Formats: sequence, C-alpha cells, structure tokens
Amino acid sequence: LLDLSTGDVLAQTSEYNAQVSRGDDVISRVIAAGRPGGLDDLQRLVTGTIGRLVERMCATVGVDPGHLAFYVTAGNTVMTHLLMGVSPAYIRTEPYVPAASRFPWLRAVDLGLPGGTCTGLEAVECPASWLGGDIVAGVVAAGLPWSERLTLFVDIGTNGEIVLGTRDWLVSCSCSAGPAFEGGGILHGMRAAAGAIEQVRVDTVTLQPSIATIEGARAVGICGSGIMDAVSELFLAGAIDRSGHFDPERAGERLREGERGLEYVLATAADSGTGADIVLTETDIENLMRAKAAVYAGVTLLTENVGVAVTDIEEVVIAGGFGHYLDLERVISLGLLPELEIERFVFIGNSSLLGAQLACRSAEMRATCRRVAEMMTYVELSASASFMDRYVSALFLPHTETSLFPRTEALLAERSRAGMAH
Repeated sequence: LLDLSTGDVLAQTSEYNAQVSRGDDVISRVIAAGRPGGLDDLQRLVTGTIGRLVERMCATVGVDPGHLAFYVTAGNTVMTHLLMGVSPAYIRTEPYVPAASRFPWLRAVDLGLPGGTCTGLEAVECPASWLGGDIVAGVVAAGLPWSERLTLFVDIGTNGEIVLGTRDWLVSCSCSAGPAFEGGGILHGMRAAAGAIEQVRVDTVTLQPSIATIEGARAVGICGSGIMDAVSELFLAGAIDRSGHFDPERAGERLREGERGLEYVLATAADSGTGADIVLTETDIENLMRAKAAVYAGVTLLTENVGVAVTDIEEVVIAGGFGHYLDLERVISLGLLPELEIERFVFIGNSSLLGAQLACRSAEMRATCRRVAEMMTYVELSASASFMDRYVSALFLPHTETSLFPRTEALLAERSRAGMAH
C-alpha cells in the first residue's frame, strides 16, 4: 500500500493465494478454469485473497478503501488471465498463445475488489504464454530499460524465466524449472518464512552441519536458499558426488537410511520446531538438479541465439522469493548460473513487487513497462533442438564440462585436501 504523494510504503502483507485449493501450479489452475463454473470460481478466489489483504492494510494504517487511487498487478500470464476473468485455455492447448497480452484499465469494483467508483486497476503486460507481467516488472526494477551493459536477468522460481539484453534489445525464455527453488517437491521444503532453514554450512572434516533460520526461529523446514546451500556444501565436502548421490563413506554420521532412501539430517528432532528431524533426501537433490539444469541450459541457449559468449555478460541480476539470504558462490558451484566474477552478480529479491511499486508511483514507469513488454523477443525452448542436449549436460554438479567452472573445481580440490589432512 503506497502513499502516492510521497511514494512511501504505508503497509505490506501477504498470504497464500486461495486458488491453491484448486491446484498448486498454473497448469492445474488452467485445467480447473476449463470446468463448468471454474473460471468464475478461480477469479472469485484470487479477488477474495487480494481483497482481504487490501482491507487488512487499510485497517492497519486507517485508510478508507474507498479512497484508493488504483491497483497495479504484476503476475504471470495465467494468473493475470484468471484475475481478469479471461480463459487461459489456449495457453496450454493449440495455438498455445494467451487470449490477450495487454488488458484495458478497469474499475477495481467491477472485479469485486475494494475501492471507490473511480479506483482503477492496471495489469502489467504479459509478452508471452509463459512470460508474464511479473517478469516485465522485474526487468524494469532491475534497470534493464536504461542499461547499456549486457545484462542477464534470472527469476529463479517455478518457471525459471530468463531475460538477456540491454536498453536496446531484450530476448527471453521460460525453462519450467519446477518448484524446488521455492521449497516445492522437497520433503521438508517450505516457502521463505519464520523457521525456514536459509543457510547451511558443513564442516569438511566432521561433516556436521550448522544452520541459520529465518528470524532465528527453530527449524521447521527448508526454503530455496537453504536447499541450494545444503546441496552445495555437501557436494564441496565430498558427501555428494557429481551425479547428486550421497557417498556413504564420506557423508558422516548424519547420513542414514530413511523411508525414501538415503537422507542427511540437517536438524535433529531435539533442535527443530516440529519435534521431528529435518532432512535432505536424494530425491530432494534430484529435484534441485533438474531445476538448476533447466536454468543453466536456458541461459546458454539465449547467449548462443544472440551470438554472445557467457563471459560477455557484464551483470547478472537474480530475482526470486526463495529466501532473504543467497550465497552466490554456492549457487554458482551447483552449476545453476555461469561462473563469472562474483562482482557481476546482484540479488534483488522479489523483483516483480519492486517493479509494481515503481509502476504505481508514476505513469512514466507504467509506460516503461509497456515498452519493455513490446520490445521483448520470446524464445520457445520446446522448439529448440539443442535445449535438451544442454539440459542433460547440466544434470551434473556443477556440469559435465568441468572446465566451465574452474573456481568450483579449485575449491573442490582444496576442500578434498583439507579433509584428507585430517
């Protein structure tokens, strides 16, 4: 909730989208929308969620919802369609295109949202079926529309959206990374919230972990940044091999046989907030490796398509809601992102929300969002013959071509020597 006269943030809040009851992912919701009454149902659920959040914020700061000037939404293409009450059916079936990329300015009350008779709503444009207004807003927040530097923007989430370019041109793709970066498909995975393990360090000699949680609470699960940290640390300590499997001879006493196979105990029941052990399983590692391979393959495919080398990238902007903390060296050691100088990387967190705030503050920024959406060229990865080859090559830690990651290889050798010395 913003004060437009000052640009200040008056309040902010969040909760799960009530549409989760109809499906955890957008494909499930597209299917649900196709059932009789499904589209209206999904629209009511999302407007109900937004409405509750808005009323909660207004009550917190003593603002009458009737005095709201307008809403700006920045969501993926499916979510934007569902909010507007427009069928997203043809996003997943022929001709595989959205019903609309740009929606007209609407009255919020006509969508069932709190507001006065003149309160408007503008949705940031969605350039493609799998590249939505959230990425456009993120690109604006990252400053790409004004940058002369070759910049790689990566939103590390379920879809793994990637944008490469400068102020003069932008190419993009979406690589269906899966939910691992946000804690999905992970046995004890969770979204970034109090009690989520977000940082892990593993002693190379004892193989004992030390963890940090969000807000310092007792561990109740592990969020995206914690999952990446844990796998990277165990790999660098020699407890996980290049194919993502535990090495029982090297993994120490925290490794055990669980119901789902080998698992490593990150937090014992005595130390957790759930009264049960918090563990990392080989299936968790496999899901993370599939996700990171998809992103890396997408990055290298985009660079090849525009005729630049990965080393030509001058800045890498990382966005995503996987935690408040991100160790870039650990992310690189997984083979998720190219091994460039660490100074080229910047982590900006929830970029779509930042971009939406900018769009709220000025008509010029809303116009910039429209310009970015119109100039963005989308590359369909399913039509690329080389994407699957790149993906398979990236299904190892950090990659089958170890020469692409010299720093990681040097660190592996150093840690191996340290472990052997003891």
